[in-house]
This record gives sequence, C-alpha cells and structure tokens, in this order.
Amino acid sequence: MSSHITLSKDLPCVLILAAGRGERFLASGGSTHKLAAALGNSTVLEATLAAVQASGLPWHLERGPHPGMGDSIAAAVRATHGTKARGGWLILPADLPLVLPTTLQAVARGLQQAHSDALAVVQPLYQGQKGHPVAFSQAAAEKLMALSGDQGASAIVQQARAAGNLHILPVDDVGVVLDVDTVTALEQARKIWRERQPASR
Repeated sequence: MSSHITLSKDLPCVLILAAGRGERFLASGGSTHKLAAALGNSTVLEATLAAVQASGLPWHLERGPHPGMGDSIAAAVRATHGTKARGGWLILPADLPLVLPTTLQAVARGLQQAHSDALAVVQPLYQGQKGHPVAFSQAAAEKLMALSGDQGASAIVQQARAAGNLHILPVDDVGVVLDVDTVTALEQARKIWRERQPASR
C-alpha cells in the first residue's frame, strides 16, 4: 500500500514536541527519559519520528528547553511559519510512538478540506477519546505563536469549536491516544508494537 497522499502542494507541517521533562514517567519508575526508552529496535522518539517521516509530510522536531507546552508549540510554529508550514500544522507530542503514518495523512487531508482561510482545527477521535495530532490551519498562526505556559492550544481549539470549525475525525488507531507517560503505558505500547510486527516464519 503506497504511503503517498493526494494533497495539494501546500502541505501542513508536523510539529513533533520533544521538550518535556518526562517527570511523570520517572515518577512511575522509569530509569531514563521516556523518549529514550526502548520500543522494539528503536527508542520512543525514534519510533515517532519514523512514523512522521513515513507519512511524507514536512516535519519539525522541537526540543527546547521550554517552560511549558504552550511555549514549545509557539517556538515550533515560529520556526516553521512561512517556510515548512504553508498548509498549517499538525501538533504531535513526541511520546506517541504508535501513531500510524496513514493517520497523520488522514488528519492532514482533513485540514486541507477545511476552510483554510479561517481558523480551523482537526482532531482525531479513537473510541470516544480525543487524540493527537491536532491540526491547525494557517489562520491560527498568530494565536499559536502567542501561546505560553502548560495549557497548550486548548483555548484555540475551543475558539474553533465556537465558530463551527472544529472537525472531529474518527480513526482506528490507538496510537493517537497512547502516550508513553508512565512505565505502564510503555509496556502497553511495547505489547501493541509487537502485535503489529509481521509474524516471523
């Protein structure tokens, strides 16, 4: 199955947020930063990067340091605005290593089908749970670059909802909600990763 997507030339850019300290993971018994934890033959961060690269979308890795999620998003948008991100942004925390390339493509397609001249947001939904990446149109640029603190972009999502421009996209991909925030979540991710591997003969 081809990984290529039928989209316009102005593709949205995937912003991979890897600036967090991972304190919950360490508090749960982790012995390393969650993004450096092993997942199959790679680390959590490497698995997330591999999925993004396989999607064919432009991407940017934001490492920080930043004091909060909002600051991390703002820095990543500033770094890509007008260059890599002429079609908007897909915001993806780096601790979601199971997200599928086809899901990233579907969210990107959903954003392109939304009204790009207005503030539009696309959010994936897995079995009733809202997940990531959350996609924002170019019209959200100034609001995204003004973010700070730990709240992320939730206020912008609510503005899009109030304007009738929040688009919920049902997906069959646990990777949009399974973030490796604890050792227990890491073990769950490892189990799913093994199940996804082709059976050896």
